[in-house]
Amino acid sequence: MSSMNFRHAVRAIILDERDRVLLCRFVVPDPPGTMTVWVAPGGGVDPGETRQQALRRELMEEVGLALETDPPLVWNQKTAGPEYTPGYDGTINDYYLVRASAFDPRGTFTDEQLAAENIAGWRWWPLGDIVEHDGADLFSPRDLATPLAALIADGVPARPVSLGL
Repeated sequence: MSSMNFRHAVRAIILDERDRVLLCRFVVPDPPGTMTVWVAPGGGVDPGETRQQALRRELMEEVGLALETDPPLVWNQKTAGPEYTPGYDGTINDYYLVRASAFDPRGTFTDEQLAAENIAGWRWWPLGDIVEHDGADLFSPRDLATPLAALIADGVPARPVSLGL
């Protein structure tokens, strides 16, 4: 039996002083149209990088946030299926909690580089807006409101919480 080939990725749950979470609008080509998914900023861990190094790089590229400390790991998510990450059997996402004052996201990536990554904007989401959202857009993880509410209410868990899709 062959081993599964998973892409390792890191993501930041960036909460501002009002407990709003910064999410990236990810527009995925999904014939016959497109699918919009709101995701935490982050991305793949490059060969030779630690997860913390990858998180620092991704946050600088995508939103322009420089981390001064290593944030705590709060969630872990494993998704299986080539539709999640072409060329891989799935993705393992490690989510880190980052507290920051609200800011206008502008990373080192150009608009063209962001578009190549399917990133089409940013929004600070209050938890209530995620809970009440009834549009066609999706969240990743799909049930983002549940672990986010627990994280806001209880703080950093004793060990990372395992998430579903």
